[in-house]
Amino acid sequence: MRHLEFDGRYAEAILSGRKRATVRLGRRPSLREGDVVLLHSGGYALGKAVMERVESKTVGELTDEDAFLDGFSSREELIKALKTHYKYVNDDSPAHVVVFRLVERFDRPVMSSDYAYEGNNPVEIAEMALKHLNLPEEDRKLIELFLRAGSLRKAAYRLGGMNKRYLIRDALRRAYEELKKKGLMGPKL
Repeated sequence: MRHLEFDGRYAEAILSGRKRATVRLGRRPSLREGDVVLLHSGGYALGKAVMERVESKTVGELTDEDAFLDGFSSREELIKALKTHYKYVNDDSPAHVVVFRLVERFDRPVMSSDYAYEGNNPVEIAEMALKHLNLPEEDRKLIELFLRAGSLRKAAYRLGGMNKRYLIRDALRRAYEELKKKGLMGPKL
């Protein structure tokens, strides 16, 4: 599934329906009408959306209507926001208006990293694995550390740094695959 990512400040506008588009500068996004994407904002997956339209123009051709779809009150406000996200913005900059429709809102925002586990929460995977699986000792230790630390980041630091996250992710992924094989968990996407 494709992903469309937004700054965290736009989550509320997306979920409320005020923001139904995004203007992206530069290369045309490879999204097409009818594509289903996961919407992410601030590190969380908010839900699924269907692409309704991708229209290419220049910044100079952007309209108030484009701004309203993007959750702004005017074209000027939209351009001001674009200048906070992009280094160079002028009237000739290529712009792409990506219009979407939110078709599924998740009951609770899901950490974007949870999609490595098909929408399942890593904490739930860890708890289920410790309860129901005969884990290799190294995986058990990593999963216990993850639960004690309360986050992947904190657990990685305790292992020696952020470059150790892969060890915990791999242990969780192996546990999730075993839980799936036993029919104890499955995709939530």
